[in-house]
Amino acid sequence: MLFQTTYEFALPKGYVDKEGNLHRQGSMRLATALDELEAIKDYRAKSNPDYLAVLLLSRVVEHIEGMDAVTPEVIEGMFTADFKFLQNMYETINHAEEPVIQVQCPHCGKSFTDTLNFAMGE
Repeated sequence: MLFQTTYEFALPKGYVDKEGNLHRQGSMRLATALDELEAIKDYRAKSNPDYLAVLLLSRVVEHIEGMDAVTPEVIEGMFTADFKFLQNMYETINHAEEPVIQVQCPHCGKSFTDTLNFAMGE
């Protein structure tokens, strides 16, 4: 059995960098205990507990296409919809054996469980 540790995604809105370029595709890996411990110890999370999510995402989002690094400043600059999308993705992949979703075939109406894919259009 292959254990998936990295998940591809497409941001709903996309990150706009300082040059005005739009970046949407990326990947997130499963979090480790160290990711959470290091984020909790960060002075920014100590002074503002809500900042913990920014720190965690900057550690587990492995890449966003066309960007050199995903830093807390990149996460801070995301549109709210993209930030919430990544938070939801983090919760989904880190708190389930394998992220799945109940779906229904639009043609035959049969319901079944399928692996959740965060990339749009798939």
